[in-house]
Amino acid sequence: MAYDNTNLFKVGGANPGLWIYHSTDSISTIVGTNYFGDSTNSLKQNDVVLVVSSTGGTRAMDVVCISSASGAASVTTIALA
Repeated sequence: MAYDNTNLFKVGGANPGLWIYHSTDSISTIVGTNYFGDSTNSLKQNDVVLVVSSTGGTRAMDVVCISSASGAASVTTIALA
């Protein structure tokens, strides 16, 4: 499955912002190169995304930090342990 911006919700903060995203994609897919590329004008550098992902139907929760964005050509992420 590909990124779906209707599953990305801002829940607070200005700088950095706090977001929730849910997907049936695995976290390894979600933190892949330019996964959030369609949201370059919404996501900002240092925003935090709480990700609820799924691999084979098993839900997982991860925290992702946006390492670059703000109208950039792509959005890069870092999964926080």
